[in-house]
Amino acid sequence: MSTKVIVSYDGTANEDDAVALGRLFAGAGAEVSLAYVRHASEPDSAREDIAQHEALQLLERGAELLGKPAAAKHVVTDRSTPEGLGVLAEREGVQVIVFCSDSHTAKGHIAVGNSAERLLEGGRTAIAIAPVDLAEGDTGIQRIVAVGDGEGGARQTAEALADALGAEVVPVADDEADLLVIDSRPEVEQGRVGISSSAAHLIEIATCPVLVTPRGVSLSFGRAAALTA
Repeated sequence: MSTKVIVSYDGTANEDDAVALGRLFAGAGAEVSLAYVRHASEPDSAREDIAQHEALQLLERGAELLGKPAAAKHVVTDRSTPEGLGVLAEREGVQVIVFCSDSHTAKGHIAVGNSAERLLEGGRTAIAIAPVDLAEGDTGIQRIVAVGDGEGGARQTAEALADALGAEVVPVADDEADLLVIDSRPEVEQGRVGISSSAAHLIEIATCPVLVTPRGVSLSFGRAAALTA
C-alpha cells in the first residue's frame, strides 16, 4: 500500500516549505494529507463553528499549494501539537509527518522545531523536515543519501524513493545531496524514532530535506508501493 504522509500546516512562516516537501512525497506515490492542530476549543458552539471553518479554510489553501485540492484535511484539537499529530497518525495509519523548519532558521538550512523534536525521540512515525525556502526553489530530487548502519530502514527507503523519482542513491552527504534519509540509532526500540548525536549534527548542517525513519522500518514508494497494495 502507498505510504501515508501528513503535512503539519498552520499557514505561518515556513509552512509552505513543508507543503513543498509533501508535494515531493506525493510525486513519489505517497498519499498526502494536511493537518492543523488547534490547541483549545471555543467556549460556545457558534465561535467553535467559526474557528473550525477558519481552520479548514487554511487547510484548503495548503491543499491548493500541494497541488491536490481534494487531499484529506484534518483539524485536530489538542493542547500539544506533537501529541495531537501522533494520535492522528496512529488513527489514520500514517507513516510520515512532515514539518517545516523553525521560523528563525537561515534560508537554505534546517532547524528542528519543538514539535518535530518531541516526535524525533520515541515517536512511531518517520519525521521529515524541510529546509527554509524549499518552496521557492527547484524541489527536483536527483541524489539521495542513506545515513545509518544499514540495518535500519533508511537504505531501503532511499532506494524506493530513488526508484520512484528517477534519482540515485549516493554514498556521501555533501552539498550536492537533495535528500537525506536517516536511520534511527541502533539501540532504539524497533518501530520507534530516535536520532544519534551525529545524526542531529548532520541535520543541523543540512541544506536539503531530511527524512528520519523509525528503527527497522522501511517506507514504500512508487513501484514498491504498488507491489504491496
